[in-house]
Amino acid sequence: MAARLTVLSPLGNPPRVSAKSLAPRPSTIEGKTVYLVDVRFDNSGVFMEQLQGWFAEHMPKVKTELVHWKEPFVHDPDLAEEIREKADAAVFGVGL
Repeated sequence: MAARLTVLSPLGNPPRVSAKSLAPRPSTIEGKTVYLVDVRFDNSGVFMEQLQGWFAEHMPKVKTELVHWKEPFVHDPDLAEEIREKADAAVFGVGL
């Protein structure tokens, strides 16, 4: 007699996903403030420092603020609010 097997699909039941539009892009960042956010992913801080140096050399009219999440991989509501209030744009260093 053959053994009976039960096979389960690893796909499961994914939640419904609804599309969201991207944030509007500024026409220029000249004279604007760009926050460079290290979310503490491996080496993102080093990359953000290099990016800040690139801006200083190639786009000196762009003000950059290098900031760091309090905890790795955890949303930082205080810093998020600061970015909303003070930044014209933000780059998040989330790694590979």
